Amino acid sequence: MGLVDLLMPKMGESIIEATVLKWHKKPGDAVKQDETVLDIATDKVDSEVPSTSEGVMEELLFQENDVVPVGAVIARIRVGSEATSPVPLVPEPQVTENQPPEPVNQIVFQPTRKTSAEPEPEEIPYVPANMPHSIKSEGLRFYSPLVLNIAANEGIQMADLEKITGTGNEGRVTKRDILEFVADRKNGRQDPAIVKSAPTPQVVNTPQPAPAAVAEPIKQTSAAPALTGSPEQKPVYSGNVEIIEMDRMRRYIADHMVRSKSTSAHVTSFSEADVTNLVLWREKNKKEFEKREGEKITFTPLFIEAIVKCLKKYPWLNSSVNGDKIILKKDIHIGMATALPSGNLIVPVIKGADQLNLVGLTKQVNTLANNARNNRLRPDDTQGGTFTFTNVGTFGSLMGTPVINQPQVAILATGAIKKRPVVVETEQGDSIAIRHMMYISMSYDHRIIDGSMGATFVTAVVKELEHFDVNRSF
Repeated sequence: MGLVDLLMPKMGESIIEATVLKWHKKPGDAVKQDETVLDIATDKVDSEVPSTSEGVMEELLFQENDVVPVGAVIARIRVGSEATSPVPLVPEPQVTENQPPEPVNQIVFQPTRKTSAEPEPEEIPYVPANMPHSIKSEGLRFYSPLVLNIAANEGIQMADLEKITGTGNEGRVTKRDILEFVADRKNGRQDPAIVKSAPTPQVVNTPQPAPAAVAEPIKQTSAAPALTGSPEQKPVYSGNVEIIEMDRMRRYIADHMVRSKSTSAHVTSFSEADVTNLVLWREKNKKEFEKREGEKITFTPLFIEAIVKCLKKYPWLNSSVNGDKIILKKDIHIGMATALPSGNLIVPVIKGADQLNLVGLTKQVNTLANNARNNRLRPDDTQGGTFTFTNVGTFGSLMGTPVINQPQVAILATGAIKKRPVVVETEQGDSIAIRHMMYISMSYDHRIIDGSMGATFVTAVVKELEHFDVNRSF
């Protein structure tokens, strides 16, 4: 009986916020338990948020494209018998013949009655407990798609957008902040944050003006010559160019890659593998495998199988770093880099890869890849990886220098498989033969993985692939 809060769910240990993509319900709509209420997006995946109760949608506390912290109340649902009919905003007083109706304000507003001298309360954006209310962020700032759209429609340049003081979480510019800036600009007023940052050479060695005369310095500091040479000046692009804003996922990927490079000392080792036996085995068994298991077998599960065997021999590659401590992971969870139709990259994780046989690995690889391409991954599907594998050969690359997927310490890449003439050593002597050759590269964190260990691990993977049993079953 009453109102039930719908919270922004926690979708992984490293996820602290999500963006509201679309509301499926509006105030007054009936809501069933476990029915989808809204779609959200994180830096990993897009997800649906179901209702935790059955009733009528009472209130939506955030709009589409708003960035919401995990644990924040995003909506309220009226449940119980009160949900079967519209709920009046103010309870109707009971009236009898001998008793006059009681004033409404004594029933509803008495606890918060104000005098005429008290100011109206200011509307403050919701901020969960233990989180900073107004913090000016340093460096690059994140802007929600809604704020960027308003800025584009109002002709606000990025240099001006960076100077707006944000009142949202971690100093982010909210819809209210940018709309106030637009209103001030239309009314001829200057945003205080921009006025403060603009140079004011004309007041040097001059007494400060009285409060009533502040309009004159504002007019002078807005002149274009005063901004000449400023690092915050709008960039000028020469030639025929097209400017494209990064989408939400690309922004997260860019931040993740730069942070990885600044966190780990990257070193990459290379080797070459003769995978002829593996190629011939797959060619021979792929039709029978699909007929029996109902799954197409690619090279990916075969590569992952070899990686898992080597991680058991060299567990330091299956670890992470926390300050001056090395955290060895006993479970092997392989992240599998997957390209999305948009061109962005996502890394779903095969949990307990060391506990799966080739059939199990194949089914996991196919399921996660299909879910990624069809936007059906769950938040948990991208969490907990201990080592990452990427097949750059899928796109025709011979080799690559992959960037470590933090907080892991290594990532291995396989290149395209090419037929080449190579020297083959036999008991009868050397000969030249056509073999299926593939380059392998691995980037690792030199803080704890030395070159000798990195090269040894890569060599171990090469041996596993080259000694693949062509007579094995699946």
